[in-house]
Amino acid sequence: MPTYKTPGVYVEEISTLPPSVAEVSTAIPAFIGYTEKGPEVARINTLLEYETLFGSARNAAFSVQTEDGTVGEVTPVSGTPANGFLMYYSLSHYFKNGGGSCYILSVGDYSAAPAKADFEAGLALLEKEDEPTLIVLTDAVSLPTADYYSVCVDALAQCNKLGDRFAVLDVPDGDVSVFRDTIGTSNLKYGAAYHPYLQTALSVRYDEADIQILDESSSASSSWDYDGGSNAIVIGFSGDSGSTPKIKILAGDAGTAVTFAVASQILTLSDVNGETGTSVAAAWDIWVADGTNDAAGFSLSVSGDGTGTVEHTSGATRNLVAASATSSSKTLASIELTETAVYNQVKTALTAVRVILPPSAAMVGVYASVDRERGVWKAPANVSLASVIGPVSKVTHQEQEDLNVDPTAGKSINAIRQFAGKGTLVWGARTLAGNDNEWRYVPVRRLFNMIEESTQKATAFAVFEPNDATTWLKVKAMIDSYLYGLWEQGALAGPKPESAYFVNVGLGKTMTTQDVLEGRMIVEIGIAAVRPAEFIILRFSHKLQEA
Repeated sequence: MPTYKTPGVYVEEISTLPPSVAEVSTAIPAFIGYTEKGPEVARINTLLEYETLFGSARNAAFSVQTEDGTVGEVTPVSGTPANGFLMYYSLSHYFKNGGGSCYILSVGDYSAAPAKADFEAGLALLEKEDEPTLIVLTDAVSLPTADYYSVCVDALAQCNKLGDRFAVLDVPDGDVSVFRDTIGTSNLKYGAAYHPYLQTALSVRYDEADIQILDESSSASSSWDYDGGSNAIVIGFSGDSGSTPKIKILAGDAGTAVTFAVASQILTLSDVNGETGTSVAAAWDIWVADGTNDAAGFSLSVSGDGTGTVEHTSGATRNLVAASATSSSKTLASIELTETAVYNQVKTALTAVRVILPPSAAMVGVYASVDRERGVWKAPANVSLASVIGPVSKVTHQEQEDLNVDPTAGKSINAIRQFAGKGTLVWGARTLAGNDNEWRYVPVRRLFNMIEESTQKATAFAVFEPNDATTWLKVKAMIDSYLYGLWEQGALAGPKPESAYFVNVGLGKTMTTQDVLEGRMIVEIGIAAVRPAEFIILRFSHKLQEA
């Protein structure tokens, strides 16, 4: 109470309304991965902000050749593929599917291969941030299997520890059995997995100046050694460079492109001629014939389908060393004006290559869109995905039965399916705790996360307030009002508020005298969360004619 000493009229404002609960954001994903540049942690709202702070995508690797060439020359050049560095594409897909504000946690640039320690460091950084509510590990799918699942387990553990976030995971290589065997059994209610990967409508990025082109006359006299540990952008064609050769893409990722990778001790030349292995062997002979090359420790095997595999034996000690191409080689950029026909053919072929992405990035975009339009209690399912050509593999009705229900351990995996006339739809909304009646559904887990976090922050005013009936009433009224608003919006099930939720606090109700003496104010909150109608069953029967 103020003390009045000077005569006059004084005005006092009396608060009669209880404090209110400010609802926290529900779909603020944190992307952990590799970027071209930038700070470790930043909050962004648009792809343009990402490009300003973190740069662009890693230039992709291709194997390109003419369809009608007689000799497919293989010429490795400087450059590395996007495989393992999917952050930029993931962000683009996220925003195209309705995403908004998000956090970027850069754990390194493109100079080294993805490593488990980087993602562990990223999760440690994320733990210090309060706002993120979703964890996305798209870049981690290129880690070795054991390392990837170790990172996933760490992410789930963080979700459980903090209680305010949810992990959206992928199934690398579509191997459901390995996923279920390796993801563990702890904290499964804090995560969901989606399958399969998506063929997106996003075009890959590349630098024309790094794409080397050899015509038939120059290819035989030009060969390259290769820097151990890197991959390549490869283009080759035969015939008259002034004509209009047909160019085709053989592969758009490091898994099947023509690459030299000493670290993994294998080099694969894919489908150089298309029918026999002759041109593969010819390309190998040209490569090892140059005096600067050393094939010691490497061996070539050729199969009849036009593929050849070069293996690095365990006893080999010499790495490949980068060398320069002969002066007769050209880059795509250099022929833009001089050899327009070839340039346009190559550009058309490169433009047709689309990025394949794990679905987690698109899914957190769907989470954000559904939360914004319907509410966090609406299942993020039966929603079409934007900028998607289709899943890389089709999931049938029977296959989804095994994905959706795992009677052994309950590790449900949500399918993304393509339906005629509808496009590509998210067709599942279960957490990894698929056998848990309380936490089976994604919207139930995320609704509780929102309510718990919102009320926790809102009740901070009561800390060190008198632990008496007045404070109890303020807290109860505040939470009652918040839950009533959610019930009106349809987040809580029940014909009346009292059947949808309850809030109890008080001596003899939730606390004993000992609790009060020890400074504890205990509030019990019960919530009847709405659950999705996962199975719509229509029952038909014959009705006998009455007249």
